[in-house]
Amino acid sequence: MSVTLPAKSQVASFDVDAQNTFTPVCPDELPVPQGDEIVAALNAQAEFASVRIGSKDAHSPKAAWLADDANPQYSTIEGENMDVRWVAHAMVGTQGFDLITGLPPVTDYDYFVWKGVECDMHPYGACYHDFAEKLSTGAIEFLRGQGITTVIVGGLATDYCVKSTVLQLVKAGFAVIVNLTACRGIAPDTTQAAIDEMQQAGAVCIEQLDQLTTAE
Repeated sequence: MSVTLPAKSQVASFDVDAQNTFTPVCPDELPVPQGDEIVAALNAQAEFASVRIGSKDAHSPKAAWLADDANPQYSTIEGENMDVRWVAHAMVGTQGFDLITGLPPVTDYDYFVWKGVECDMHPYGACYHDFAEKLSTGAIEFLRGQGITTVIVGGLATDYCVKSTVLQLVKAGFAVIVNLTACRGIAPDTTQAAIDEMQQAGAVCIEQLDQLTTAE
């Protein structure tokens, strides 16, 4: 299957949460298998785009959703904008918070999102700060303002933040291409379920960037 892109001026590349916290570099946080191997694919997809945007989890050590001995990871927690508990990850100022080595510095991106800063909020998608999708991060508005119609997405993890971001972008009316070579998931079953959900929503998932062709 090949996918023809519109003019480069209408294409954006989105690096979703490509941080050390989701890689084996930080084994005590939320390491995704091979999560540190997506850099080359993210940089390559950016070559097809006129703008490159990104996102990071940016959490506080006082976050209400932090797991502890009495409340282990994945246990439910009540809150308007948090659902389950997680181990400490992506704490601002730590190695886990940093982008994976080989990606551009944050200041080289055209637009960037920091999410989960509030102690009682743990969003997954990069387009909204809240679960109800009323409080925008500005990513959608930025893309629209740049005349973007198509977004190529990669990042971590496929079955959480990538999936949620893709669904938000599709809902906002963008044509979305998921570059699976630039993604890694936590588990095979949930990753496949996420791919199926993204495709059912209207996103196109590709296995290799050579499936993309550019408009003449």
